[in-house]
Amino acid sequence: MEAVAYAIGWVIVFILSATLHEAAHAWMAKRGGDLTAYAGGQVSLDPLPHIRREPFGMVILPILSSMILGWPFGYASAPYDPAWAFKHPRKAAWMAAAGPVANLILVLICAASIKLGVLVGVFFEPEFVNFRHIVGASSGGIWFGLSVFISMMFTLNLILFILNLLPLPPLDGSGALALFFKEDLARAYRSFISSPLLSLIGIFLAWQVFTPLFDLAFPLVMNVLYWGANYG
Repeated sequence: MEAVAYAIGWVIVFILSATLHEAAHAWMAKRGGDLTAYAGGQVSLDPLPHIRREPFGMVILPILSSMILGWPFGYASAPYDPAWAFKHPRKAAWMAAAGPVANLILVLICAASIKLGVLVGVFFEPEFVNFRHIVGASSGGIWFGLSVFISMMFTLNLILFILNLLPLPPLDGSGALALFFKEDLARAYRSFISSPLLSLIGIFLAWQVFTPLFDLAFPLVMNVLYWGANYG
């Protein structure tokens, strides 16, 4: 039953995190003049429009992976107009950057919640940390459940933030790089990274690079969260 409870928790956290990530993409595209995602209902924190667009990636795959692997794996997407993105490559780059920024905001909200909880005495700094144990609870019941939820939300959004910042197509980091280019170069760059072959290569490289990168980043982030700690 405990494994099932954790699996359900991971799925809920994934759906909420992916919803905010895709809503941020859609909102930024709308601000830039592309109403494609807005017309599809994706400029919303309601998970249902996002689930309707990607039911397998948003629900089925996270459920299966959480039950089998103990960890959610899935995907989501917000539609956009490729012609708009080509015409306005820097606006498209802001759209790409908006998703990881949304995940970073959730990480910071979780960190602030942890600090507040420690301050008022309902949470405490744990002796060890792992993906679902970022903070300890001073009592069981609701505070323990909240500590697990915040831990999961913190970890998953840190993963989504770091993963999507990798400058490899089709990840958001590759699209966001156009922010540092002039308009014509940004347009040429966007055409270059749109190749399906490059996306396949990018996914393979991201698969190889991410785990050692996150294994390095996670304890560093924990030692910043709990300044002076020595998590390894």
